[in-house]
Amino acid sequence: MATRIKLNLAGFRKLRRSPEVAADLEKRARRIADAAGPGHEVEVTKGRTRALGMVWTDTHEARRNEATNRSLTRAIDAGR
Repeated sequence: MATRIKLNLAGFRKLRRSPEVAADLEKRARRIADAAGPGHEVEVTKGRTRALGMVWTDTHEARRNEATNRSLTRAIDAGR
């Protein structure tokens, strides 16, 4: 017999935008930036439906290191 499940979409949206989720994303993004090396910045914002964590190269040296050594790309596992 099949069981029906009704999802609380408003609850999911509230959870995805919660301060706890944003704090977890911040922690993960910081670990990625630290693993990638100096010259990387972190930002966590709240989008329409969820919190978003971003890491990017902020200096010329970091951009060059990403282009030649893929430092930021290789650091993604540090966020697990």
